[in-house]
Amino acid sequence: METLKIMEAKKASESKTVMTELVLPNDTNNLGNLHGGKVLYWMDICSALAAGKHTRHVSVTAAVDNVSFKNPIKQGHVITITAQVTRTFNTSLEVHISVWAENILSGDKYQSNEAFYTFVALDKTGKPVQTPDVIPETEYEKKLYDGALRRRQLRLILGGRMKPEHAEELKALFTD
Repeated sequence: METLKIMEAKKASESKTVMTELVLPNDTNNLGNLHGGKVLYWMDICSALAAGKHTRHVSVTAAVDNVSFKNPIKQGHVITITAQVTRTFNTSLEVHISVWAENILSGDKYQSNEAFYTFVALDKTGKPVQTPDVIPETEYEKKLYDGALRRRQLRLILGGRMKPEHAEELKALFTD
């Protein structure tokens, strides 16, 4: 007889991962700004670490939401990337990533960008595994948790994996 493994939910804060990088000349374009692809690469690593902390499994990137670059990051600035799991859905999980830059000479700090990445947790054979639920504690964590289902439905619609008429959470935004 097979027994079901009951997974304990984990606090969102348990997955929090922070990476700090110095922007070096080989990381920049001709204008002295950090390459967008480089920051996306670092964001993917940081968010994968957060996903792995939450699931205790290798987690692979399944989707990246819109990433808008608000401010360029200059050579010599230090960037801090923070990632944290917001919500899980059976075998997938959503991670919120925020990128801030700092001019360490002046102390000026500014946000560069933020995004949501979706991961799928895999077992040792590469098959998806169930993910533990998330317990949001702060008001901000609760806000991200509450919006995650709408973001997931939008991702599925845009990816052709859900019909718009089946997105009940999204429809609720536009109807009484």
